[in-house]
Amino acid sequence: MEPQKENAETPPKNVAKIKVSKNGPYLVSGKIPLQKQVIIADSDGTAIEWQPSTKYAPQEKYALCRCGHSKNKPFCDGTHVKVGFDGTETAGEEAYLSHPKEIDGPALKLADIEDLCASARFCHRAGGIWKLVPASDDPEKKRIAIEETCDCPSGRLVVLDKQTGKIIEPKFTKSIGLIEDPAMGVSGPIWVRGGVPVESADGKTYRVRNRVTLCRCGKSKNKPFCDSSHYPEAETVEKVHDE
Repeated sequence: MEPQKENAETPPKNVAKIKVSKNGPYLVSGKIPLQKQVIIADSDGTAIEWQPSTKYAPQEKYALCRCGHSKNKPFCDGTHVKVGFDGTETAGEEAYLSHPKEIDGPALKLADIEDLCASARFCHRAGGIWKLVPASDDPEKKRIAIEETCDCPSGRLVVLDKQTGKIIEPKFTKSIGLIEDPAMGVSGPIWVRGGVPVESADGKTYRVRNRVTLCRCGKSKNKPFCDSSHYPEAETVEKVHDE
């Protein structure tokens, strides 16, 4: 199962898209709505719901900070030049999208691409997605598994309903969310929703997906995508998995 495969052709001009500038900000065009999205967590730090927060005034074009040092976040203020930000894109051909780890349950099939993990932690609830899918013949566990998958902002997790043979995706209009994670004391990535094309600095359009998270701390090793480097103790804390 290859997740979230959509039309990846270069979009026509004057439509919604995000352009990654060389060692600079994300250049957003097409009047894409921008709003903070806050992760609400329980007492254990497990994410349980998204809460929409500050909504920014609509703009036809705007530039979002990518280096993590702007004094006018989420917008670029030119600080990337002063700090000598190296924003070299390292995602390459996104080969990992074609080789997800798969878990085959009775009612659901899960595709898991760990390289895309943004540490939003919605997949921890009720024992975790990796235990829920194998028990998806239980209607409640199936429901929670689908909910957890659809709450995953990066698209790391994708489920297929085996009865219908269709991938289950949340319905998003083209929009951008700025993830805030108060339980962890960090700002998370830029959450790109609804199939907004992301174009590299050299003009290549990355795979167009319904859920994408872009790095805005400047530390990701999979630029322009988030790899959880913003997360506390990111260098020593392993990404969540089923082991």
